[in-house]
Amino acid sequence: MNDLQGKKILIGVTGGIAAYKAVEVVSRLKKSGAEVKVVMTRAATEFVTPRTFQEISKNPVSVEMFSETFNYNVEHIALANWADVVLIAPATANFLAKAAHGIADDLLTTIILATPAPLIIAPAMNSLMLEHPATQSNIEILKQRGAKFIDSETGLLACGVTGKGRLAEPINICEEIEKFFTSKILAGKKILVTAGGTSEPLDPVRFISNRSSGKMGYEIAKAAQMHGAEVILISGNATVEPPKVSKFVKVETAEQMREKVLDEFETVDAVIMSAAVSDYRVKSVSPQKIKKDEDNLTIELVKNPDILKELGRIRKDQILVGFAAETVNVIHYAKNKIAEKNLDFIVANNVTKEGAGFSVDTNIVTIIDREDEIENLPKMSKAEVAEKIILRVAERL
Repeated sequence: MNDLQGKKILIGVTGGIAAYKAVEVVSRLKKSGAEVKVVMTRAATEFVTPRTFQEISKNPVSVEMFSETFNYNVEHIALANWADVVLIAPATANFLAKAAHGIADDLLTTIILATPAPLIIAPAMNSLMLEHPATQSNIEILKQRGAKFIDSETGLLACGVTGKGRLAEPINICEEIEKFFTSKILAGKKILVTAGGTSEPLDPVRFISNRSSGKMGYEIAKAAQMHGAEVILISGNATVEPPKVSKFVKVETAEQMREKVLDEFETVDAVIMSAAVSDYRVKSVSPQKIKKDEDNLTIELVKNPDILKELGRIRKDQILVGFAAETVNVIHYAKNKIAEKNLDFIVANNVTKEGAGFSVDTNIVTIIDREDEIENLPKMSKAEVAEKIILRVAERL
């Protein structure tokens, strides 16, 4: 049985000496049952001819934006919509720079901007170019947008030195492509994710809230969906567009979030409570805008329900994951929450650290489970953190 039978894979080949390895990648993918089309940059044709890829793929090879031989209109849109996944192998430093900054000056970079398909990138270049801050920054930008990278390998490079920068071996690239299509480890599972910040009204125009952007929760929802889960995303306020999930529910207050979470709880296999739920609400909401008649204003607050603690009391066999955004004694407070709320594990971070607070695209977290095992993760994109969390949930399930 071929794992890639019928899958549509668009391969972009850029101008590096490793372009010759892409021939084997195409051959292996074809043998696995995939339908493969190749787009080459002009520079890539200096290393391998288009005819070589055409013979292996059994499809026309595209190079120029305005090719007269192409048999249907708007080539870059047609190819962009055709693909189930786009693989760039090899990806040069020049390509990474253009892709990261939205430059579309040839057919391949234009396709990258137009495609809704996932992007997988296998870089290959001199080690100094790979390690240059500009290249590393471009890689991070692309990762934050959801691109997956197949790491370069260490070995003898074309320039005669030994270092990191070799294109991953074709067999490893093809294994990553197969993994992309077959790693639906949460297929048949239903995951509830909460995200964003809740807000508590003070009067018709004012409210009390927090600085949550919703980015972490949205990345978790995306990762769960990518791994095959049916995802219910219940979101408070967020600064980014929500991902496409099975069910999206918008709420404002903590009480609304509690109601919607409880509505779904019995039907799900896991709950990941990444929302920043307001701890308190205003006791008496003014029906009219409060006027600034006095020098001081006293507002009485009452405690909101602890949604996660309530879930911990009524849970059956669901997996429960909490978050602890702290400023001091992070590990201590996080461990206490595991016990108090009957959690499987908790994701804790110090929001005062650079790169770990609200609104940024990165995070620095510590994952602690109920067996008291602690994993400290370095600064990474929130998409990468989300992947770590989802894989842990999958293991528990």
